[in-house]
Amino acid sequence: MKRRAFLSTLGALPLFEGLVPVTRKRPHVVVVGAGAFGGWTALYLLRRGARVTLLDAWGPGNARASSGGETRVIRATYGPRGIYTHLAARALALWKAHERRWRRKLYHPIGVLWLVEDDDAYERAALPLLKEAGVVFEELTGTETARRYPQISCERVRWAIFERDGGYLTARVACAAVVDAVLAAGGEYRQLAAEPAGPVEGGELGGVRLSDGGTLRADHYVFACGPWLGRLFPDVIGDRVRATRQEVYFFGTPAGDQRFTEEALPVWADHGAHFMYGIPGNEWRGFKIADDTRGPAFDPTSGERLPSPESLAAAREYLALRFPALRGAPLLETRVCQYENSPDEHFIIDRHPRAANTWLVGGGSGHGFKHGPAVGELVADAVLGRREPDATFRLARLGR
Repeated sequence: MKRRAFLSTLGALPLFEGLVPVTRKRPHVVVVGAGAFGGWTALYLLRRGARVTLLDAWGPGNARASSGGETRVIRATYGPRGIYTHLAARALALWKAHERRWRRKLYHPIGVLWLVEDDDAYERAALPLLKEAGVVFEELTGTETARRYPQISCERVRWAIFERDGGYLTARVACAAVVDAVLAAGGEYRQLAAEPAGPVEGGELGGVRLSDGGTLRADHYVFACGPWLGRLFPDVIGDRVRATRQEVYFFGTPAGDQRFTEEALPVWADHGAHFMYGIPGNEWRGFKIADDTRGPAFDPTSGERLPSPESLAAAREYLALRFPALRGAPLLETRVCQYENSPDEHFIIDRHPRAANTWLVGGGSGHGFKHGPAVGELVADAVLGRREPDATFRLARLGR
């Protein structure tokens, strides 16, 4: 499918589809991983008439998962990578619709502010794609940015993009909400680890082996295992998905100071030599700052999640530079998480090359969470033969 056709299809899809009437045998699909990709895939498979068993080793949004933690940014600025701008626009519509449907607060539309200093190629490339996708945004001069947000030091800021409908999502809570919806739609959830039950034979995977000693067999399998995908499929994925250690910090603001709340500040992003970003407020959790630069290799299962003094010092230095009033602010909380990246940082959404009944979904990096509902409906359609993923997400692009 050509990319333009794929992108136009995203906008044409309905926000919701009811459960498909059962007129023939319902295909049984096992989905391994209840994070952003796996949980939404399970939900959309159910809505398309499949029988679904969703598995997760430690639970939806758990502390080891890349979909865990309190918050994730939702934004549509992706430089020249328009496929993600369109996917984010589709996902935003779905997040809004599901929040209304479930009557649960998941999306905080406080906006996203992109601060531009010297190299602005990334932001310039994004502008026509944002317009094409129908994203509501403003271009601000450095002076306008400083006037609107005086708590931000804009001395070197030349201009900015403000995405009005951007903001943040409650990550762990959203993962649990999706699993609740899976159960309400008639799906099964089991908290068990799973791995392929033996080698692929006859062009199909024969089942998954569970941590309780059992084996589960189905018509189709979807592995959306985040940083564990390479371990489960060392020959096909291996180091094509690499987990890296990332650190997040939450700083305290002055008592009663309203300048650093989500009512007064949007999510911000400094896409420079180091891609720093942050979220104010976090539902009163603290002033969140993180460095998007890829960290060292990390074991998501057994890695110790203690912050490093060097990264904390860098976060404090940035805080003092960009938000001078918070110089010396106390550290309230830290979190060590992980990204999982493909070599080109594109998602992986493709069939196992030797097992036609098995789909591999991963490479979400640090930006996959926001796309969850859009990726879920795409994967569900692919599993059931309704449409094919864009070539951007195919394994063949990575060679071997």
